[in-house]
Amino acid sequence: MTDQKDKLFQRVVSVAQTLLADAKEQGAVTPGLIANQVEIAAGVIANDAEIDKNAVVAELIRRFSLWIGKDTTLSDNKDHMAWLTAARRRDWRYWQRYESMLESRLSLKAVEALDESTDHILGLLEDPTREGRWDRRGLVVGHVQSGKTGNYTGLVCKAADAGYKIIIVLAGLHNNLRSQTQIRLEEGFLGYETSSKGDSVKAIGVGDIDSDVEIRPNCATNRANNGDFSTKVAKHYAITPEQRPWLFVVKKNKTVLERLLKWIRNHVADTKDTDGRPLVSNLPLLLIDDEADHASVDTGEQLFNPDGTPDDDHQPKAINSRIRKILHSFAKKAYVGYTATPFANIFIHRRNVTKDEGPDLFPQSFIINLSAPSNYVGPTRVFGLRSQEGRVGGLPLSREVDDHIDAEGTGGWMPPKHPKDHVPLQDGKDETPPSLREAVGAFVLACAVRKLRGQGSKHSSMLIHVTRYNLVQEEVRRQVEELVKRFRQRIERGFERESLIAEWHDLWEKDFIPTSEILGCELADAVTECTLPDWDEVIGVLHEVLRDIGVRAINGTAKDALDYAENEETGLKVIAIGGDKLARGLTLEGLCISYFVRTTKMYDTLMQMGRWFGYRPGYIDLCRLYTTSDLVDWFGHIADAAEELRQEFDHMAAVGATPWEYGLKVESHPVLLVTSPLKMRTAKTLSLSYSGSLVQTVSFLNDSESLERNLVATTTLVTTMGEPSEKGPRRQRGGEEDVWKRSHLWKKVSSETVLDFLRSYRTPPGADRANSDVIVDFVSQMNQVGELHEWNVAFLAEGKTGEPFDFSSSVSVSSLPSRTDKGVSGRYTIGVLTDPVDEAIDLIQSEWLAALTATRKEWKPDPARNRVTEPKRPSGQKIREQRGKGLVDAPSPSRRALLMIYPLSPDGAGKAVESWNKPIIGFAISFPSSEAGIKVNYKVDHRFWENEYGPSD
Repeated sequence: MTDQKDKLFQRVVSVAQTLLADAKEQGAVTPGLIANQVEIAAGVIANDAEIDKNAVVAELIRRFSLWIGKDTTLSDNKDHMAWLTAARRRDWRYWQRYESMLESRLSLKAVEALDESTDHILGLLEDPTREGRWDRRGLVVGHVQSGKTGNYTGLVCKAADAGYKIIIVLAGLHNNLRSQTQIRLEEGFLGYETSSKGDSVKAIGVGDIDSDVEIRPNCATNRANNGDFSTKVAKHYAITPEQRPWLFVVKKNKTVLERLLKWIRNHVADTKDTDGRPLVSNLPLLLIDDEADHASVDTGEQLFNPDGTPDDDHQPKAINSRIRKILHSFAKKAYVGYTATPFANIFIHRRNVTKDEGPDLFPQSFIINLSAPSNYVGPTRVFGLRSQEGRVGGLPLSREVDDHIDAEGTGGWMPPKHPKDHVPLQDGKDETPPSLREAVGAFVLACAVRKLRGQGSKHSSMLIHVTRYNLVQEEVRRQVEELVKRFRQRIERGFERESLIAEWHDLWEKDFIPTSEILGCELADAVTECTLPDWDEVIGVLHEVLRDIGVRAINGTAKDALDYAENEETGLKVIAIGGDKLARGLTLEGLCISYFVRTTKMYDTLMQMGRWFGYRPGYIDLCRLYTTSDLVDWFGHIADAAEELRQEFDHMAAVGATPWEYGLKVESHPVLLVTSPLKMRTAKTLSLSYSGSLVQTVSFLNDSESLERNLVATTTLVTTMGEPSEKGPRRQRGGEEDVWKRSHLWKKVSSETVLDFLRSYRTPPGADRANSDVIVDFVSQMNQVGELHEWNVAFLAEGKTGEPFDFSSSVSVSSLPSRTDKGVSGRYTIGVLTDPVDEAIDLIQSEWLAALTATRKEWKPDPARNRVTEPKRPSGQKIREQRGKGLVDAPSPSRRALLMIYPLSPDGAGKAVESWNKPIIGFAISFPSSEAGIKVNYKVDHRFWENEYGPSD
């Protein structure tokens, strides 16, 4: 399919969708109806030109089968007045033209969902025409690369329609991200291209739909890389209340924000506040903070006076201070942060306030969790869900690499730790490692297939993210550019052409064909064409593809830019090499191949580096992620942590909690230990609670002394508890039965017995959640307030037959569970210890059913979280809430934690534990939820933290 046919194809799709939108009002959209409307659209648009009508029908079937879950909200409506009605929306023109533009490009369901979502967000802000002073602050949490920019563009349109006069968008730290955001807002809101000269106005995007100069917004920034708010601009602009809305798209840069602040105070303010500061009383402000967890958070620790009031001498960090001062300069203001990683924002202190800056940026008014549509490919779809056998259900897109380092892991082409002037050499040669050569070859093939699928005029990108240092990035760029040049010469000139063709054909046969076959079946909704073209067709377009591919370094000093907008007609084919500038916010259009070996384990930093998440219509089967096994593991941890955070959010929303209450809850939750302590507002300790959480050992010391110590601790525990309350427990679960044939259960075990075990058990040092010393401290404090005095203990030996081992006269096992070692140096490390059914081993039928009912009540479909069918078992969270209500066994209900002991087979540990042939003891604890408010302090050493997890962004 040629590029011209591709454009024709898209026009037919758009027209047919419009016809179907009208038909939808009369009833369901069926494949037959779609086929009929495609015939009509093709006849009008294609004018008998050759067009693949079957492909159009398939695309529209996918669009109309798309589904989107519902957003979830926590809000505090104190001092808020409901205002958004249908009458207020009647004459909205900014939104109407944006909606029309989206409908030509997206599924109608996606546009409807965006309309509903932005209505909800706007309604939680204040009516811009409301008199007096008001202040609303919220946070919108989306998924990485899931369309947050499109969401806040819609919000900007509606806010301008409603009467917000000044709209400031904080667009990252770098010029290229600011420029990219400016271009997106020109297309979706302004309707015209901006230029540094300001002398020509070309209608684009929504401007092609409605270019009425009477509604044309003003803009004080432009799309150029240096088009930020400047001193020159500041001298010539003034704003009056009756004017059309003004847009400012600025970097989070101290100098730029200071310049904007001074301009607001000197040219916009019309009065002074009670402290004599300039104040804008007549113009309502909407400030949108993109990537709100990055640079906006005050990482300095504010002190508080004995009476609980903030210390006025506190000096917030530069960017945080200026954002707050801008807000503080308006009597009427709304702040909305957007992020996919809200960890840092949740840790903003709710009482932080200073005289000059006013309140901190905690989202006190609302927090909204956006749901992604079913064609979104996020962490849980890429990496799957955790299970005892590892992660299951992920897409076969990852390709593990290790040839970028030497055998010792300290040298080679790109070792994890290297100086800023490192010279990347592969076996002493100035060239890329074989894995990167293969990745570049995969990108060439992906571009070729996309061209043959009619996507030749679409952007295609490759990401190479291996170092944070600009000088090293430049060396990598040079090597990759030379590699592409050699590929091009060999294909065009014939020298060694056949060997290169054979190399790529091998990759095609062993990788592309089997992967496309799998994904063509599993992700039919996201793939425009699930079959690959013939290999001879691919060979036929290689020379064109290689001619189009460019290699660019995207960093703080490079002049290269990803000028997607300038290549909209032909599609940019680019290999982008960078570090921090590619790690946050910057969208790599048509990202196909990622080569990622940058080392960090910080949840929020690592998640933001995942530029490969998002939408891949028609080419998901061509996408690849070349990375290390360690990073695959950590991305899996991220998916789990994000899911825990969202589950807690769903629960808090269901019970009507406010953002303040959610912040207090999450602030003490151990799931968030792996985010920078600086962003947690403390440099010395983390304060956490285990109430309502599941803690499990997934890392074990592998020296004989520690293994023996833990085994002795377990035999002592089992002996002390005596005869089990139940052997081989059986439980009715609805119409089925759960059976633990080889396991044992003790009930009403004293807290002191469990504490003796935990004091004796040795967990690895570090920031792990399952830290026996910290758990002992927590349980002891809970005992002091009358909780956790009684425990249930399960000894879980459901595994393969092995050598018998006696733990006591009553407990002997010969079937040990097995957990496979993940290969982390220096320890025996597993993915997950517990089986989900085990956490309810001590619950009777009525308690289990109550937990299931509560799970289903809060459950909602969300494709981004792999939530499609209603759960058949209760969630761990609801099981722990049930524990918090008290377990039934007479004479009176009692809150009981469950200690689960797993005697693991040493066979699973492999080489990590070579000289040990006895059980390796792991434990997990299901803590009941509690309102006791007990927290324990966990000491953090920053040097250890940085060595273990890498620097924060």
